[in-house]
Amino acid sequence: MAGGGKTKSGTSDGPTRHYHGHRERLRQRVLEGDGGHLKDYELLELMLYAFIPRVDTKPIAKELLARFGTVSGVLAAPPERLMEVKGVGETAASYIRAASLLLHHAAADQIADRPVISNWAALLNYVKLALRHEKSEQARVLYLDRKNKLIADEIAGRGTVDHAPVYPREIARRALELSASAVILVHNHPSGDPTPSRADIDLTRDIEKALAPLEIRLHDHLVVGASETVSMKAKGLI
Repeated sequence: MAGGGKTKSGTSDGPTRHYHGHRERLRQRVLEGDGGHLKDYELLELMLYAFIPRVDTKPIAKELLARFGTVSGVLAAPPERLMEVKGVGETAASYIRAASLLLHHAAADQIADRPVISNWAALLNYVKLALRHEKSEQARVLYLDRKNKLIADEIAGRGTVDHAPVYPREIARRALELSASAVILVHNHPSGDPTPSRADIDLTRDIEKALAPLEIRLHDHLVVGASETVSMKAKGLI
């Protein structure tokens, strides 16, 4: 039984669950549009209640934030890591993952069918969501049409914590296959520091040279860190 009333025998079925009233107040604040004032752990505990209904989810929410640092860190965590937290099972982990995917899809909506060059803030948000919490280096290529609209976002290489193999000729070949007119390179630095390395700069220039004879422009190379994304073009590196 969920509450703390009397059973038919007249004995108590246990203490009233203290979190039910608290949870209802949180739910009402969200429904009434006041959810922006809720703390991160309060929003997490309310979401978790949908999948863990008979447990006080506040300690679970707080442990998730302690383990992964931020809400975005929780949402980006692999399901197997989420399930290391006591109280988080496969169902809760799958729905947390679904929430993360919804954020990615919403960010992708903001750059779909629009020139990404004139929608730069949305593009930066998109690549940040995709890469800032990756634990190993990942290189991606955004292929653009002649109107600078996104044709494809593809992974060009996955690697170790500080290196992802990328091949300029493969990027050029794929750009031709997609009839792309321009590309934007993106990769992350798992260290959190987005400062481009000498290897990053050299590779960027090699890719630019591979694309130039095909009249395919390299618009930029973005390096995603923990809290900042650096544009190599803005830095005058390409």
